Order: sequence, then C-alpha cells, then structure tokens
Amino acid sequence: MSTNKSLTSLAVNLDKDQQKELAKVAESAERYDDMCLFMKLLLEKRAGSKEVLSSEERNLLSVAYKNVVGARRSAWRLISNVEQARKDKGSAYGDISSYREKIEAELELSCTEVIDLVDQLLSNLEAINPEDNEAKAFYLKMKGDYFRYRVEVAQAATREGLAGESKSIYAQATQVAEKLVATHPIRLGLALNFSVFYYEIENKPDKACELAKKAFDDAIAQLDQLKEDSYKDSTLIMQLLRDNLTLWTSEQDQEEEQ
Repeated sequence: MSTNKSLTSLAVNLDKDQQKELAKVAESAERYDDMCLFMKLLLEKRAGSKEVLSSEERNLLSVAYKNVVGARRSAWRLISNVEQARKDKGSAYGDISSYREKIEAELELSCTEVIDLVDQLLSNLEAINPEDNEAKAFYLKMKGDYFRYRVEVAQAATREGLAGESKSIYAQATQVAEKLVATHPIRLGLALNFSVFYYEIENKPDKACELAKKAFDDAIAQLDQLKEDSYKDSTLIMQLLRDNLTLWTSEQDQEEEQ
C-alpha cells in the first residue's frame, strides 16, 4: 500500500505526457501494476475534458491490465489444478482453497476496475466522438473480455449472468466492428476472442468454428485492404484464428470417431 502511495505522489502532479512516458517505462520494466496506476492517473487527468484517448494510449491501458489480470488468471488455473489433484487423492485441500479464493478476489477486483474504466471511456467517447467506430469496438471488445475472465472463475450462482453479459457485449462490439474493414486487427481480435467465448464458456464448438472461419475468410477476401501499419498484428491474429480452427475441428473429428 505504501508503495502505491509513493508512486501516486510521484506521478499525480505530472502532465499526461509524462504519465504516459512513465507507463511506457513501467511496461519495459514489466512493472504492470505500476503501469496500471500510471494509466489510471492519466485517465483521471483527462476526466471532464473534451479529449479521447489516442490509439497509443488505448493500447497502453489494454497492455497494463492484460498483464496484471493475465498473471492472476494463470495463477488461478495452476492453484485450481493443485486443489483438484489434492481432492482426487483424498488429501486435505482447505489451505489451497483459501489461497485460490484470494486469487479469485484479486482477479474480480481488477476485472471490475477495468470494466468501470471502460464504461467511463465509452461514455466520454459517446459525448465527444460517437462516430469513432474503431475506439468504440476496441472498448466494447475489452469490456467483453473482462466479463469473460470473470466468468472463468465465477461460482455457479453468478456464472450464467456474467456469461450472458459477456456475450451481449461481444455481440454489440461485433455490430460496431463490422463497420471496420475485415482485415482490421480490432475486428479480427474481437472475432478471435468471441469465438473463444463460444468454445470455452458456452461449449459450442460449432458456433466457435463458424465465427472464426467467417472472420478468417472475410479477411482473406480483403487482403488488398490490409494496411502496412497493421500488417503484423492482423496477420498474427489471422494465424491464431486458423490455429484454433485446426485444433477445434480436429477435436470434433476425434469425438465423432469415438
């Protein structure tokens, strides 16, 4: 806690460019919790202004929270596996369960924080530049992602509601993203994550494959519109879409043979 206070004291009175520079330095140092703090301070400085985040600033915010939450998701999966192994062996696992619940609470807190920030950014965008479909699709995708992460660790009582929220937001994001070219990395990334939602959360491999295949085929058909500055990102996501399709269809084939 004292570390956060000292970091806040360091950065709170800086201008937004200096705060952004600190976020970049924190990223280079892989200090992602610090990076989140610097980006939150930057957003607070922007609150009430008639400015929207630049593409670079949106990406910095996304990278910061993706790494913070990603580390906790990985930890939760590992701890859950250890807990299950103990259960299977009939060993005591209460201490492991308590530790898992602590990680769940941290993950829930971080995801809720992101969702609240994105809601503020969407509201600000709607007031200033409602026709910015790129930014709108970016934020909606991000919101859908963090609801999905909450679903992954949710208890049965809340899982269905959270899954419905994630699905609804992904669908809304898809409507907006369809106004972008098929090779746009935000549109492709959304299709990738929405298909993962269908596969992992809803257990609908057919729907997941259908969505991923359409996104990949649409992008292939519009390769001439692939911009040089997004070539690397777009082609990487297209490769991930194809890899998932290969894996998912292979698994379906194996199930049909059994």
